[in-house]
Amino acid sequence: MANRGGQGYVVIFLTFMLAYVLAVIPLPAWLQWGRPEWVALTLIYWCIALPQRVGIAVALLLGVGLDVLEGSVMGQNAFALVVVALLSQILYQRLRVYSLWQQAGVVFILVGINQLICQWVQNIEGFSVLPRLFLLPALSSALLWPVILHSLRAVRRYFQVS
Repeated sequence: MANRGGQGYVVIFLTFMLAYVLAVIPLPAWLQWGRPEWVALTLIYWCIALPQRVGIAVALLLGVGLDVLEGSVMGQNAFALVVVALLSQILYQRLRVYSLWQQAGVVFILVGINQLICQWVQNIEGFSVLPRLFLLPALSSALLWPVILHSLRAVRRYFQVS
């Protein structure tokens, strides 16, 4: 399928919608702490793959949508995802040449920054979690990075999104 007009944006939009669904799907309480940050992972991929299409403005819209979806303080996820998108766009040329596990390490740091910002806002609100547990989503996201990278790359190549 050739990339005609807005088809690329539709594919990107659908991947973000899938990430939203995965972000709010109910999980058992013991698994809730390690839920990967699906929206952040998808955002990092698209910022690395297509920095001219997906950037800070998309991150802001995604973050506001995630704030509404999760019922969190308005702007918490928006700010966190904007920071992640900014860092991803600054580092995208380096990330492309890193090995898969080096990329996973950088993803751990980026999602960890996302988690730190969200934890900071929650501490200001008075809702805090155990300090050791808030980085578990960063670890699970880094471990899932190879799957996300190869899956989204296959989608991008199949639909010829460029």
